[in-house]
Amino acid sequence: MRIPIIAGNWKMNTTVSEAVKLVGDMRPLLDPVNNVEKVVCPPFISLTAVKEALKGGSIKLGAQNMYFEEKGAFTGEVSPLMLAGLCEYVILGHSERRQYFGETNEIINKKVLAALKANLKPILCVGESLAQYDAGQTEAVVTDHVTGSLKDIPASASLIIAYEPVWAIGTGKAATSEQANKIIGIVRKVVAKMYGDSFAQSLRILYGGSVTADNIAELMKQPEIDGGLVGGASLKGDAFTSIVKQTAQVNK
Repeated sequence: MRIPIIAGNWKMNTTVSEAVKLVGDMRPLLDPVNNVEKVVCPPFISLTAVKEALKGGSIKLGAQNMYFEEKGAFTGEVSPLMLAGLCEYVILGHSERRQYFGETNEIINKKVLAALKANLKPILCVGESLAQYDAGQTEAVVTDHVTGSLKDIPASASLIIAYEPVWAIGTGKAATSEQANKIIGIVRKVVAKMYGDSFAQSLRILYGGSVTADNIAELMKQPEIDGGLVGGASLKGDAFTSIVKQTAQVNK
């Protein structure tokens, strides 16, 4: 049975003190929830402070990005070795990285391989734009993202995929639970073709894109959806707590 996971991507929000307060407010409510994996992904500058604030609890920590080289003259970048031991997860291939920073499948694949080498668990994001969605290219786009980004990974790789339709991110317009379930099922089939059915069936695949406390229960009732990558709602302690608790309720 795949244990559901709810991960919060805080993006470029919160100062260090705001980040510490946010997890401090959520901890008493989320630490006792034990049938859902909970992850928060604050900005780089807050990772150390948030790790300290989470010490001894059940909430896990992730980073929002990383570079694929271990060290060198790459001003402003953060390497896998810098994250190793600091956090457990790292978001890679987010649509904002693809759109604003020109990241390609080739670059993301290098990051995935580098993260795995450093014993970090990638949360690989895949998903189509509005134009691609309108053109009926969803299946082709997610297939391309998965095959390109997961090329040559080891058979023992520990990772997560998040299906995030770009047209739903931050727009308030989420995919229906049936739409999300269908595409996540396609993603799982692509992975099965690459690395076998056993690997694909054990892989947790999340939905992301305007996930809220209002739609999480319906999403989690779908058989292919293993959790959510939460954006805006993860910055509100009560909303994120509700999302986790509703996921736990559905997963009973």
